[in-house]
Amino acid sequence: MHLTYHFLRFLAPALSDSFAGNTIVSCFSQNKDELVLETEGPEGTLFIRAHLLPPHVYLSFSSQFHRAKRNTVSLFDSLIGEQIRSCRVFSNERALKFELSSGKVLVLKLHGNRSNCLLYLPNETEPSLIFRNAISEDKTLDWKSLDRELNLSLEYFIFLEGNVSQFLPTLGPVPRAWLKEKGYLDKTLTEKWNLIEELLDLLDSPLYILVEKDGELRLSLLPEAQAKATYADPIVACNELFYQALVLGSFEKEKNNLLKSYQDQLKRTLSYLKKSTEKLQELKDSPSPSQLADVLMANLHVFEETSGEVELANFYTGETVKISLKPKQKPQELAASLYRKSKNRQLELDQLEKTLAAKNEQAKSLQALLDRLDKATDFRGLKEFKKEHKEDLPAAKNEVSSPFKIFEVEGFTIWVGKSAKDNDEMLRNFVHKDDLWLHARNVPGSHVVIRKKGIPTVPQQVVERAASLAAFYSKLKTDSLSPVIVTEAKFVRKVKGSAPGSVVVDREKVILVAPKGPDQDTALN
Repeated sequence: MHLTYHFLRFLAPALSDSFAGNTIVSCFSQNKDELVLETEGPEGTLFIRAHLLPPHVYLSFSSQFHRAKRNTVSLFDSLIGEQIRSCRVFSNERALKFELSSGKVLVLKLHGNRSNCLLYLPNETEPSLIFRNAISEDKTLDWKSLDRELNLSLEYFIFLEGNVSQFLPTLGPVPRAWLKEKGYLDKTLTEKWNLIEELLDLLDSPLYILVEKDGELRLSLLPEAQAKATYADPIVACNELFYQALVLGSFEKEKNNLLKSYQDQLKRTLSYLKKSTEKLQELKDSPSPSQLADVLMANLHVFEETSGEVELANFYTGETVKISLKPKQKPQELAASLYRKSKNRQLELDQLEKTLAAKNEQAKSLQALLDRLDKATDFRGLKEFKKEHKEDLPAAKNEVSSPFKIFEVEGFTIWVGKSAKDNDEMLRNFVHKDDLWLHARNVPGSHVVIRKKGIPTVPQQVVERAASLAAFYSKLKTDSLSPVIVTEAKFVRKVKGSAPGSVVVDREKVILVAPKGPDQDTALN
């Protein structure tokens, strides 16, 4: 209830005491829907910071504020040099009025998602400058209309039959919850009036309590059993709420998003390790195709005497095995095929063992990153972490600005650029030089990247799946077979002045694949 009239009527005189006589020396914004006023006075520098981005509308008043060198814009130039005379709250309204030395009026309207800052010239009733121009009704808002009188008599209360919303429209969610807890709706009219009188007495007490309700931090003027902190100064209370709810809350949100992204990545890596370990063991436990080939070659004479299905004794296992040849197929051809399968299987085993070793290291690395990230306690620590691990930062699913789609194939992460501009951004800001880069040959299409993350080689089936995505997200989408370039990202460079998405490839390998779009098993976003 820090933005209700009941709190603001305590805050306004405290602000008047702190800022009266101070001169406004700058007015600027460096965050979306956030306005900062810098003032100088006998007590030094004081800032008014109004964060008006719904649903998190907060005020803070501090002696220090770091203005950024970039991404900042000066506003309300006509305020510069103005001296603040006083601050007051509009009667029964969620708005503050700063009277300035020239007769100008600065209004902070704190109406939830319609919160705004408005500047009025002397003797003018319509604003000359508006901070949030999207709120069209504020363009003709007469600041004098903000004052309103309420009839708080018993007679009017009885006339309204105890309808508290009509009788006390100034109440916020905390007082309303207090009335509900007291069983207001089930009370007689007399009992309701007694509760209203008790509530108004409590709201007249200048004691400000920080409390968490429904997962949200709030300031309350009412007794709270689970109070986080209690303050006697409304400015201190306002500043503490701003810090804990907005600054610390934003930090926790960003940190938790990063933690979840790494945790999801670790989960996928561990899942891959489990499945691949089982697959590796299954391959090791199953007989090699070369054994059957050996049996076949030792019994070539049998095929000279008969055709169709042949039963042979497997001298490796002691069991009987049935072998049938395809029409016109020679037993030597089948044996050669089995030897090739055996050789390929050994290559698969070797590759699988290498990938598992690399994935184990990746899992250890991810766990180490999680442990370090968990120790970050402020934005500075978080910024340092992100700077050091820029290449490893996972793209959170909820990041609208992410320039690529994300896929997962056999434990490998694959990125697919969303547009020509996004292709450039992905290549410039996200890709490591050792990552594999793929693109449909000689036609417009998405850049596709296989993240290696220290793994020396990528299995051929992963490369082919990524290539099929590159073909799918290109002009070759409808072809039966499409040529796709495969190379390391270090061999891909952007030429200054070239069109978005256009690159030069210094070294390339081309493979032919059938275009295939995302499926349930690969798509992550």
